Amino acid sequence: MSKMPESADLPTCPGCEEPLESGDRFCGACGYDLSAVPPRPADQPTLVMNAPGPARPGATAPGVANAPDAADVRWPAAAGTDSSAAPAPALLPDELPGLDSAGGRLSAHPGDFELPAPRANAPGSAPAAAPVPSEVPSDPRTAGPVPAAPTVPAVSASAGAKLCVACRAGRVDTDGYCENCGHAQPRERDHVEQELGAVAAVSDRGLRHHRNEDAFAVSCAALPDGTPAVVAVVCDGVSSATRPDEASAAAAASANESLLESLARGTHPQQAMHEAIVVAAEAVNSLAPMAASALDGDPHRHRNAPACTIVGAVVASGLLVIGWIGDSRAYWVPDDRQGPPARLTEDDSWAAQMVAAGLMNEAEAYADERAHAITGWLGADAYELEPHTASFKPDRPGVVVVCTDGLWNYAEGADEMARALPADAARRPLHAAQVLVGHALDGGGHDNVTVAVLPFAVPPQGAGSAYNAA
Repeated sequence: MSKMPESADLPTCPGCEEPLESGDRFCGACGYDLSAVPPRPADQPTLVMNAPGPARPGATAPGVANAPDAADVRWPAAAGTDSSAAPAPALLPDELPGLDSAGGRLSAHPGDFELPAPRANAPGSAPAAAPVPSEVPSDPRTAGPVPAAPTVPAVSASAGAKLCVACRAGRVDTDGYCENCGHAQPRERDHVEQELGAVAAVSDRGLRHHRNEDAFAVSCAALPDGTPAVVAVVCDGVSSATRPDEASAAAAASANESLLESLARGTHPQQAMHEAIVVAAEAVNSLAPMAASALDGDPHRHRNAPACTIVGAVVASGLLVIGWIGDSRAYWVPDDRQGPPARLTEDDSWAAQMVAAGLMNEAEAYADERAHAITGWLGADAYELEPHTASFKPDRPGVVVVCTDGLWNYAEGADEMARALPADAARRPLHAAQVLVGHALDGGGHDNVTVAVLPFAVPPQGAGSAYNAA
């Protein structure tokens, strides 16, 4: 769960303090009756940490010079320049630090500070297998069975009406709650799995949240020369913003669609990734309500707008491209486990900022309650859009793990992620993703958990494309 620094609080349930959506009549986590709860005061604007100010109207994203057509982009070999024309050769994953698309250095993450995780197999922890929503009058993610509803006459469902899975009597309202007992119904996104052979992903609600605010998209494309490209995008909704589940879904879908279109045209994967993040940002921005006074110059017109983080990976012709904004991450784990694993992204977070500035060491920064406050995200409240991209050219087969902090909170360091990843991950990516989600649930499942697993195969000698030509 990502959170913005100093963001305005959403209404929370008086019983369990879970965030509430506007119009909720019952808490989706504990079933608390909200009808007697007075309305919360109006939200305050979200503040951005160390932001230089609102973006200039009409300003383009860094590195996208007036959005040139793909035909005008002259991408050289992999050891060329990135989307901001800063020197950024394709690196081996263990050759960090490198340069991202803003020209900033990526740290080598020599010894990631491991966040304390709840003891595995502690009372109340979940089994390793990822849970699937159950249509019985009990919820394994909460503290026991759903309270019995008062006896009522059976309700005959009208055509298309859905009966409550808890009381089996009341009809389900459009907001997803039973009109009779108030029980929240299982959502389609509570647990999602997808496998396309060359890539797989799993997303789970976790054990403590009443909905899944993560989203992912995985796909395969064909480059103009006929070689395949594999894509994975993972997004984490910012829980302190409104409609975070919609933000993550919109970002993942739009970024994936943009990548597929760009790669099919022959756009270099790193440029395609940069453009996809810009497109995703526009999709999330469009979710922000525009009031009638939006044109009056008020810099806070998008108060508490929908927001999310994003991380994506493209594997194409021996090149691995990563792009991100926020604190969702990508890791590299070699198949033979002889070479070192590596974290390929640098968090946009308060803790990372403090460490980079030399104001705190990692132990001090991550022990602070502000550690997970993000300093970059997609959303109308983000004053500047600064996509990060980096290219890598691994010299051996391996696996790319793309995930939200719901996983890496329980496997923060690259070595720890490698230990949690099954040895046969390259041959069984879906199973590997399931195991990683189970690892997070075993650790406590305090957040939504989403992970995509992309096997990376080194092209045979003599094979290649314009992306990796000498």
